[in-house]
Amino acid sequence: MRVLTKDEFKVCSQELFELINEGNAFVYPTDTIYGLGCNAEIFEAVEKIREIKDRPEAAFSVIAPSKNWIRMHCEINESAEAWLEKLPGPYTLILPAKDGIAENVAPGKKTLGVRMPQHWFLDVVAELGKPIVTTSANRSGDNFMTCLEDMDDVVKQGVTFMFYEGEKNGAPSTIVDLSEPFAKVIER
Repeated sequence: MRVLTKDEFKVCSQELFELINEGNAFVYPTDTIYGLGCNAEIFEAVEKIREIKDRPEAAFSVIAPSKNWIRMHCEINESAEAWLEKLPGPYTLILPAKDGIAENVAPGKKTLGVRMPQHWFLDVVAELGKPIVTTSANRSGDNFMTCLEDMDDVVKQGVTFMFYEGEKNGAPSTIVDLSEPFAKVIER
């Protein structure tokens, strides 16, 4: 596994974009915790994340490359539009989904969780122009990864690279379910 800083990403961004578009899994920082991700359009890449996490069925969320991407691929009502204005931020919005992702990102669901973190990594996703699976960088049921030293060996072996910026002291994002007429905030 290759460990890169933000500055190193800038130097080799095209190479890393190719790796993402080939379906490689990677770890990245957000405004909350470290995430485990891949190109959410590639079925096989999402399956790899499921294997790493040992999470065969539960839905994943995505980091959206832009608010326009969210509007194109999700149904947005007045309440959802108001929450979109709070992005980027520490929220995952659950919205009725249209298309734009591999079917195994949220299997059996008609909704999609979308994030836009208040973090430089959002610029990476925007430049890539594709949604990225976002789930915590740990095996299901284990503690969240807060620094490189506590990365699980299975995660480490399953990813091609990671963007590292030191220890994180955040908590997972707040979930806002906008799939019904009235918003429901779910604290974690």
